[in-house]
Amino acid sequence: MDATAIPIEKRDYSLVGPDSRRAVEVGLASAEWYHSEVPRKVMKELMQRTDGPALRDTALWVAILVGSAVGAIHFWGTWACVPFFFVYSVLYGSSCDSRWHECGHGTAFRTGWLNDVVYNIASFMVIRNPVTWRWSHARHHTDTYIVGRDVEISWMRPPPVLRAVLAFFDVWGSVNSLRTLIRQAGGTLNDDEKNYIPETEFGKVIFVARVHMAIYAATVVTAILMGSWLPLMLIGLPRIYGSWHMVLCGHLQHAGLADNVLDHRLNSRTVYINPISRWLYWNMNYHIEHHMFPMVPYHALPRLHALIKDDLPPPNTSFLDGYMEVYRSLKQQRRDPSYYFRKVLPPTARPYRDEFHDIHIARAGE
Repeated sequence: MDATAIPIEKRDYSLVGPDSRRAVEVGLASAEWYHSEVPRKVMKELMQRTDGPALRDTALWVAILVGSAVGAIHFWGTWACVPFFFVYSVLYGSSCDSRWHECGHGTAFRTGWLNDVVYNIASFMVIRNPVTWRWSHARHHTDTYIVGRDVEISWMRPPPVLRAVLAFFDVWGSVNSLRTLIRQAGGTLNDDEKNYIPETEFGKVIFVARVHMAIYAATVVTAILMGSWLPLMLIGLPRIYGSWHMVLCGHLQHAGLADNVLDHRLNSRTVYINPISRWLYWNMNYHIEHHMFPMVPYHALPRLHALIKDDLPPPNTSFLDGYMEVYRSLKQQRRDPSYYFRKVLPPTARPYRDEFHDIHIARAGE
C-alpha cells in the first residue's frame, strides 16, 4: 500500500480559524512527535556545535558571491555578464534560504553572533523579516504541517499547482514577501502573525521591516540616478531570477505527503541529491532527519541519516524520482484533497505514528 485517502473536511489554513481550534482540542498542537531511537551519547556528539564547517562554507559562499558580482559588473552591458549573473543569482536567491534557515536554528555556528549576522543578511536576501520568520519557523517545527497551526504550509489542498510551477520564477513569492514587508513597515501585523509572534516582539518586526524597505528604496533611487538596472540586478531582483534552485529543493520537502500527523516520516521527504546541490542547500535534503532532530547541525545530517535510515522510508533516489512521486501525489490531490502519499517502511522500522487520522475518519462519519 503506497497511498492513503481519508475523508476529511475542507481545510482552513488560517491560524485563527476552526482547524486551529480543532488541532488544539484533539491534541495535535504542541504535541509529542515520534523520534527514531538514537543513543543519548551519540546524539550528544551529533548535536555538538562548531564554527569550522560553517566558516568554511560561508567564506566560500561569500567569495564566489562577491567574485561573480565583480564579473557581472565588469561585463555589464555585454553577453559575457550572463554566466556571472547566473552564478550570483543562485548564491543570492537560492542558497540564502538554507543559510537563513540553519542560522535561524542557531546550529550552523557555535558562536552566536555569527549565526545572527548570517541569519539577518540571508533573511534580507530572501525578502523575509528575520524577526517574523524566527517565530514562524519555530511554530513550523513545533506543529509541522498541522492545519491551522503551521504558518509555513506551502502545499495546501487542493494543491496550487500553477502557482507552484511559477514559483521557479518567483515573481509571486517575491511580490508577496515585499507586500508583507511594506505592511509591517507601516506598523501593521495581521492576525496570523499576532498568533505566533509574542507581543513583545511587535516593535522589532516593524523596525526591521522599515530598515529593509529603506535599503530597497535606496537601491531603487540609485538605479534611477544611474539610469541603469544594475543596482536592482544586484540587490532585490536576484530573489526572483535566482530562486529556482531553492524552489527545486523546497518543493520536495513536504509536497504530496500527510498533514495532521505526529510522525515526520509521514509528512517530510528525504531525497538523495548531487554534492553541489547539497552544498547550496546545506543538506536540507535530509529533511525527515532535520525535522526529527532540528538541533543537529547541517554538516552532521548525513551521519544522522546513516544511523537511523533503517527506521525511515527509503529516500527518493534523485530530483527526478522525487518529482515523479510529487507529481503523482498532486495529480491525485487535485481530484481528492484527502489523498496523501504514504511510503512503505522497511521491515526494520517501527510502525508509523498516525493515529490522529482515525479522528478525521470519525469526524467525517459524524
